Amino acid sequence: MMLVVTVFVMVFTLMGLFGGYANPATNTALALCVFALPLFIIADVVLLLFWLIRRRWYWAAIPGVTLLLCIPYIGTVFQLGLFRSSGDGKMGLNVATYNVAMFGREMNGYKSGDILALMKSNDVDVFCIQEYQDQSGDMSNSENYLSKYFTSMAKGQPDMVIFSRRYPIIDSQAIDFGHTGNSAMWADIDVNGKVVRVFNVHLETTGINSALHQAEKQEKKGELVERNALLRAIYGRYTRGMAIRAQQADIVAAEIEKSPHPVILCGDFNDVPYSYVYRKMKGDLTDGFKEAGKGFMYTMRDGKKKVRIDYIFHNEDMEGYNYRTLNVTYSDHLPVLMRIGL
Repeated sequence: MMLVVTVFVMVFTLMGLFGGYANPATNTALALCVFALPLFIIADVVLLLFWLIRRRWYWAAIPGVTLLLCIPYIGTVFQLGLFRSSGDGKMGLNVATYNVAMFGREMNGYKSGDILALMKSNDVDVFCIQEYQDQSGDMSNSENYLSKYFTSMAKGQPDMVIFSRRYPIIDSQAIDFGHTGNSAMWADIDVNGKVVRVFNVHLETTGINSALHQAEKQEKKGELVERNALLRAIYGRYTRGMAIRAQQADIVAAEIEKSPHPVILCGDFNDVPYSYVYRKMKGDLTDGFKEAGKGFMYTMRDGKKKVRIDYIFHNEDMEGYNYRTLNVTYSDHLPVLMRIGL
């Protein structure tokens, strides 16, 4: 029985590893296996220990080899971070990306101001914001940011913006995803004569929160919400979101491919490492966390959602240093920062 379980877990682990090659629009089941990979890996570790304790070396090889194949995936969420340079004294950009959740739709501007102070204290050069809101009461956040720290700004759709401090933005363009509340953009930044194209991306949400909020509204009205109906709604919205994100990732990947300049890609992908979206967006770029991160990486602040869905990628001929998140409570996301040497 344990041997059957071992083989069963191995097969599903391998399906999870290769699920990122499957477009969710055409192969939803295989694409979903990626999200269960952490559970499969834990099961492989338990089975490896079981067979080692029983001294069944041949059977222990099954979860052992499977875990070896999982090392690239594990590297997307955990890095030892040994013997890495801080990049101090080298020419480059301090880059930050943050989904600010509309600054909580505040009316006083305090949260927006605190985030600006946070960028100042971390000496940020380029700041990509998703779910941006320009007005906080009577105050314009854009004017505040430009007058107190940054020197230039590029806007995409109303919820997308890129700020630059030392270096001028010489061109920009919004990337329209059609009938959706999400979008992307790029801005060309002149860094001492070298032009870098910075992409800021916010892909389709998972749909889970909207399904839960809808169920909560029904319960408040006294309407009965069946568990099976809720699960079907969550599954339907999530799989629909996966397919939409895949299409959006294809659009952004095509824009990156066309770029005449070196690329830095930032944003909220709303998807986990090793997924189709992650692979498509990364392409030939370098994942900043795998290059310069340390420890366990997650970007959602909610204690029940220890997942990494916000990223900074860059061209392979650039160097990354000091990839990190900041533990602040201004949004349900955490800001991601790194230094990129040009």
